[in-house]
Amino acid sequence: MAAPEQTAQRIAMLSLGVSAALATVKISVGLAAHSVAVVSDGVESAGDCLASGLVLLGLWVASKPPDSDHPYGHGRFETLTGLAIGGLLAVVGTAICLRSIDQRYETHTLAAYAIWPLIASIALKAILSAIKYRVGRTTGSSGLSADASHDLTDVLSSAAALTGVTLALMRPEMAAADHYSGFVIGLIVIFMGVQVVRETALQLMDTMPDPAQMDQIRRAALRVEGAIAIEKCFARKTGLRFHVDLHLEVDPNLTVSESHEIAGAVKTAVKTHVPWVEDVLVHVEPHLLRKAEATIKR
Repeated sequence: MAAPEQTAQRIAMLSLGVSAALATVKISVGLAAHSVAVVSDGVESAGDCLASGLVLLGLWVASKPPDSDHPYGHGRFETLTGLAIGGLLAVVGTAICLRSIDQRYETHTLAAYAIWPLIASIALKAILSAIKYRVGRTTGSSGLSADASHDLTDVLSSAAALTGVTLALMRPEMAAADHYSGFVIGLIVIFMGVQVVRETALQLMDTMPDPAQMDQIRRAALRVEGAIAIEKCFARKTGLRFHVDLHLEVDPNLTVSESHEIAGAVKTAVKTHVPWVEDVLVHVEPHLLRKAEATIKR
């Protein structure tokens, strides 16, 4: 079975090829058919190519093992690529909006074949987006999940372009619909960009996983014999997986060696039963109730 990083890289490479082909076709057909909406959608697909390239770069750097300068690994670089993709979406969306508004009074005759690359784009990008969301959740890749949002943006933008082109073809007096659909495409791209920036920024701020995920860690730790309770449990994402700080309560009457053995077993149990955890730092604490009982007996 392929490693999560390898799976994510293969999906990103496939996406890069598909986006490059769609961008070439849409821009070429849009120019030939005199459609601002199709050209705008092609420019958005060209942005997909750059985004997929950033994801590949992020996954490659994130897969490097920890070293003396980066003891937690290089995973945060992959998160940074997600942030870059969000910024790219916002810039591309703004450019599309400005171009569409600037050309809104230009008159042109559209060719009916302009709709076919849009239909193909909707189908292909919907499939790619679903695959990337699934693989992104499985591997924990922020960049791939952000790129899935980018693909969803492409589906929405192609649908907007298709609507505008269809209206312009059916009703000549509505030729401006081609321009306004280009503007809508830009707004969609900007909105998705802001969403991606928000999500990746939360990860860079060490936002905790949801309560259900934290419960997974606690349940795995308390399976170990001798693990009485968990005082504190924190987790932060450093790329594709999480690093966990866990304060484990044990019997205060145990020796240091016995406590250390339990801590090691807890670390192994969490990493075994919670696949999205990269590493666990266990702090051993005396269980307060047991400590109080021992004091009363003395």
